[in-house]
Amino acid sequence: MIEKNEQNVYDILNSLEIKYDRYEHKPVFTVNEAKELDILIPGGKCKNLFLRNEKGDNHYLVILDENKRVDLKLLAKQIGTKRVSFASEERLYKYLKLTPGSVTPFGIINDDNREVIVLIDSDLTDEKLVNFHPNVNTATIGISYMDFEKFIRWQENEFYCVEIN
Repeated sequence: MIEKNEQNVYDILNSLEIKYDRYEHKPVFTVNEAKELDILIPGGKCKNLFLRNEKGDNHYLVILDENKRVDLKLLAKQIGTKRVSFASEERLYKYLKLTPGSVTPFGIINDDNREVIVLIDSDLTDEKLVNFHPNVNTATIGISYMDFEKFIRWQENEFYCVEIN
């Protein structure tokens, strides 16, 4: 059975005429667990990090290739803030209505005030397909990168491409 938070993703993608492929699987909480799945999912696999600035008045959703690591000091410098760190589970739920293990850019549909700033690794713009959880960690959906950007523009959250080495 599809949860309401997941169904909302499909409803929005359908209304925007965005094609997607859905892959159901056991719950995965980390990139390493996802790599162990015995299914072939074409396209770029992404990891998503929910961060906050030092004051806690800005929140960021960082989207990067699953094999990359982000240097938080360098990222903070790129986005013009002193320091960023991982946000708490409470903040994750407050802003995106998500729980750890299911962080995804589709969570911004729950960000009614559009407070979360989306930061996309510039290398992902070269991917034909990108894959994310649809607000639950028991499925993965693949969409074109262009449609992914279309979704973010529709939601109207601020977003920027950043270089993550």
